[in-house]
Amino acid sequence: MLDLLGTATVAAVVFAATNIDDIVVLTVFFVAARTTGRPRVGQIVTGQYLGIGALVLVSAVVAAGLLVVPDEWTGLLGLLPIALGLRALWRRDDDEPPPVVAGVVGVAAVTVANGADNVAVYVPVLRTLGVADAAVFGVVFAALVAVWCVAGAWLGGHPRVTRLVERTGHWLVPAIFIGVGVVILASSGVVGHLLDLAR
Repeated sequence: MLDLLGTATVAAVVFAATNIDDIVVLTVFFVAARTTGRPRVGQIVTGQYLGIGALVLVSAVVAAGLLVVPDEWTGLLGLLPIALGLRALWRRDDDEPPPVVAGVVGVAAVTVANGADNVAVYVPVLRTLGVADAAVFGVVFAALVAVWCVAGAWLGGHPRVTRLVERTGHWLVPAIFIGVGVVILASSGVVGHLLDLAR
């Protein structure tokens, strides 16, 4: 029992450390759901589960040695939130903030892009786990996705947050997604790798 509790604690720390930025993205999604109706709450939750599940699945496959993912190229996924943010700016309506994504696939794609660097953390951890410990990790991750969604929904329903987005959402929501993409590109080292290749 003590080992399982220790494993659950490690799983919670790993999840929190690698997904803290998801709170911001989820908050934006939930604000969009309240102000524009897109994406819907069920689509946000489902997309978040699919995105985190995809990251864990890819990490498990890499940990098993069945796939090699060059770390320096995963940062290119940062282009996705940048593209979504730019598209929202381009298509913005002065009367309401634009929905950056409108469905499950969009939410899942942003979750995967935002968590691409998580794979580098999950792979070495998963390589050390037995079947029972891996199951504990799965349960803890599933529970914490729900906690993250509740936190994002609470923040997205907070009057101050909602008022801020209503006043500035035309540029703030797209800017957040562009910022997320830039952080992914910068922190992954892909820009430096591309510059090295160009020399």
